[in-house]
Amino acid sequence: MHDREHPDDISLSPRERLVLLEIEARLRQDRRLSHRMRRMRRVHRVQRMRRVRSDVPLRLSVLLLAVASALVAVMGIRSSDPALLWCFALLWPLTLLQAARLLRRTADRRSRTGGRVTPWL
Repeated sequence: MHDREHPDDISLSPRERLVLLEIEARLRQDRRLSHRMRRMRRVHRVQRMRRVRSDVPLRLSVLLLAVASALVAVMGIRSSDPALLWCFALLWPLTLLQAARLLRRTADRRSRTGGRVTPWL
């Protein structure tokens, strides 16, 4: 059973294949078009790298806030020091906020790229 909506499942007649090959040959000969296509690929590659790099500080801040929150929580519980417990009370919501921002960016990127997400670092 073939899904007609999928482009790979469409069969072409010999005449249609010939016409398509001729069109592709003409497009390959167009130097301006090939130059523009190469430039567009470079621009997209640079934009993709900038997006990945822009997430690194957010990822690091989530990691550092999580470690600091855990450390302050453990120290506050062990020592029963109210200052440490208040410090945890301030750090933990910031940690959750930053983690939510990171998850939102990841989900947005996943929806834009059709399920593919860039590596963490």
